Amino acid sequence: MKYVSTRGGAPDAGFVDILLAGLAPDGGLYMPAAWPTLSPGEIADFAGRPYSEVAAHILGRFVDAEIHAETLSHICARAYAGFNHPAVAPLVQLAPGRFLLELFRGPTLAFKDVAMQVLGGLFEHALALRGRTMTIVAATSGDTGGAAAAAFANLAGVRLVILFPDGRVSDVQRRFMTTTGADNVRCVAVDGDFDACQAILKSLFADTAFVHETELAAVNSINFARIAAQSVYYFTAAAALGAPHRKTAFAVPTGNFGDAFGGWAARRMGLPVERIVVATNANDIVARALSDGVYRRGETIPTMSPAMDIQVSSNFERLFFEASGRDGVRTGAAFAAFANAGEIVLPQDVRAVVGEVFEGRAISEATVLETMRRTFYETGELIDPHTAVAIAGANAAAPLAATIPMVVLSTAHPAKFPEASTAAGLVADTARADSLGRLPERFDQLPAEAEAVKAYVRRWP
Repeated sequence: MKYVSTRGGAPDAGFVDILLAGLAPDGGLYMPAAWPTLSPGEIADFAGRPYSEVAAHILGRFVDAEIHAETLSHICARAYAGFNHPAVAPLVQLAPGRFLLELFRGPTLAFKDVAMQVLGGLFEHALALRGRTMTIVAATSGDTGGAAAAAFANLAGVRLVILFPDGRVSDVQRRFMTTTGADNVRCVAVDGDFDACQAILKSLFADTAFVHETELAAVNSINFARIAAQSVYYFTAAAALGAPHRKTAFAVPTGNFGDAFGGWAARRMGLPVERIVVATNANDIVARALSDGVYRRGETIPTMSPAMDIQVSSNFERLFFEASGRDGVRTGAAFAAFANAGEIVLPQDVRAVVGEVFEGRAISEATVLETMRRTFYETGELIDPHTAVAIAGANAAAPLAATIPMVVLSTAHPAKFPEASTAAGLVADTARADSLGRLPERFDQLPAEAEAVKAYVRRWP
């Protein structure tokens, strides 16, 4: 299995290389040179199998022979052993044809754990294999940072720096990052929004000398291994509902578009996905791109769903690459123009391909609160605001055939956002997060400047 850059200017690379690199040297994102395909029999066989076995099977198609199958199985088994539900990502029925996919059963109560726990094991194995140490820098809008801290704390050969927007994550999200006590984890509150953190991260990777000096790596969803791991729960959910003999639709709360792109990846691998509803909050760059055909950056608006407070969705570049016929030159030119002008008018051929699968919906704050209340009183399920965005998006989407179930991705536990529950007139069970408040926090503060972050990383002995 070889990997190529979305911008067409980087040499092909193997899985371990792209795992450790994260971003391609031409500034693009790595993608498989050709998608692996799973047969209908393989997909049907996923029903009822342990989640870790399905993960090892699917990831094995991306890893190819670079990591031994037995080793990969061990990494996946260890990754999911600590989840608090035996199914790892259980389905809960809300109504006829409507299901909730609970992706918050991991150590930091967010869907990022599902991929990040595997990523930690993959990094540990790859670094030991090559006798290397690395500095990982992660930019987070809230949940990636905590998941990375839980996955990489105390791992040999790894130094982890987490950049988060100061004052723009929930208290619980921040504490999941800042209370590990691990010597190899450092957290930085950046004086800016998530887009500023993400821009800093990309500029670090653009500095080739700095990358080599610090042996820099990334675990954001710019790292394709995250996308591969996130595609797994699309397969397990759909197989449980009758795939491949039955199509499935999904509604995904979206910020950086990695979770939604995992659904595209599953479809390209053979899963019969009828539709993916991309639901955003007021930061609706992706919803607008899908509905109006213009991918235009705006000002980031703070909301009750802070993990989605993003105006530059990195993984949208992967979708553009796919929809443009995998034209790296065209993709590179489009996103270079976006970096300068903040806008891409999607060509008609790209819009046509994207529109076959994706539907965008932007959800207001008032609708989020009403959806939280209505879901609780009608089903007994207390949901977080990100999940409420997805449910509202599913409600607003074009109707499906009665035979096609809609699976809503529930990306965080309500304990991470108790203020939103209070605003909706509900009470979140915060027991799983309360213990964090008794632990000492450790983080530093920096301006939203790449050079300041570089100096910070260099000072780490």
